[in-house]
Amino acid sequence: MKFSTSELLDELKNKTKQHLHFAEILSLKPENDLNFRTSADSWSTLECLEHLNRYGNFYIPEISRSISSANKSPQSYFKPGILGNYFAKSMLPKEKLNTMKTLKTMNPIHSQLNKGVIDIFMKQQENLLELLEEAQYIDLGKVKTSISISKMIKLKLGDTFRFVIYHNARHIEQVKRILTD
Repeated sequence: MKFSTSELLDELKNKTKQHLHFAEILSLKPENDLNFRTSADSWSTLECLEHLNRYGNFYIPEISRSISSANKSPQSYFKPGILGNYFAKSMLPKEKLNTMKTLKTMNPIHSQLNKGVIDIFMKQQENLLELLEEAQYIDLGKVKTSISISKMIKLKLGDTFRFVIYHNARHIEQVKRILTD
């Protein structure tokens, strides 16, 4: 399987713009609603976004470093790696979302959070959009990034973008469910 690089980047930019727009809508809601949880052990809206911010704090600088040190050699097609494709696909939202264990450092449950979390998330989405723009000039398959669970494992940049943005989409869907409960 391979993707047209421009189509993949366009898809990821569109998803990121949707996430940014959704965050703008969230910023209008009362903080009480954003801190509501459906059960004692579930995340609130702000905890979902804080979780995404923690991943963004790792991946955005990592992606930025990889892009800035890459040679300008765009390719028409991107072929996902086996591991990267698996990680990315596992993040895609599904009808019946399977719960996944998160790393302790990435778990924000019972944190005292305010709307500043949304501002950070929106800034990260803007940063992602800038990085996606820059990515059109490099080889998404040749440039590699470390992953948050191990510096030893490297993913192709295209897979890292897919993982991060699909992970965002997954938790945006979670937030939508929280807000309708």
